[in-house]
Amino acid sequence: MAKKKILFLVGDFVEDYEIMVPFQMMLMVGHACEAVCPDKRAGEFVATAIHDFEGHQTYSEKPGHRFRITADWSGLQADDFDALVLPGGRAPEYLRLNPQVLAIVKHFVDAKKPIAAICHGPQILVAVGALAGKHCSCYPAVSPEVSAVGGTYVPPSAGFDSAHTDGNLVSAPAWPAHPAWMRQFLELLGTKIEL
Repeated sequence: MAKKKILFLVGDFVEDYEIMVPFQMMLMVGHACEAVCPDKRAGEFVATAIHDFEGHQTYSEKPGHRFRITADWSGLQADDFDALVLPGGRAPEYLRLNPQVLAIVKHFVDAKKPIAAICHGPQILVAVGALAGKHCSCYPAVSPEVSAVGGTYVPPSAGFDSAHTDGNLVSAPAWPAHPAWMRQFLELLGTKIEL
């Protein structure tokens, strides 16, 4: 397996499981991973939020862990990376307002590099105009945005454990989809795991 260099784009109140688990999964299989946040340096932290499905009309939110940034925002070169991961939570709603974030994400879109987006992560793809003509899964509250830009919303399975691949994009509705989401992303990356 050729080791890939994967960029994780995060901000404060990124969903805890949607950064912690995929980051560790990609490291576990041998890929090189870097997590960046606008205006933060390696060694600094972002706060995370734990979203859960407890029978309310929407998800609940609780304080999560602190997640350590591994690379400096300043000087970041998107060309250095083979793939991009956009976790969900509340971070995407404000990250999509940052012109530097949009330029980085647009690089991956234009270069047709593998992109994994989950939950509210597709909000950033909406902001760069990347979902027109694409099929995309996301948290249901984001579906009007996907549809408004000419994308086709792919609803989740009953257990929110499904993922969808369309070209270079693997998308999923929420963290219960990690096994399917990461399996499909590994396939895009060409990662072979021998059992």
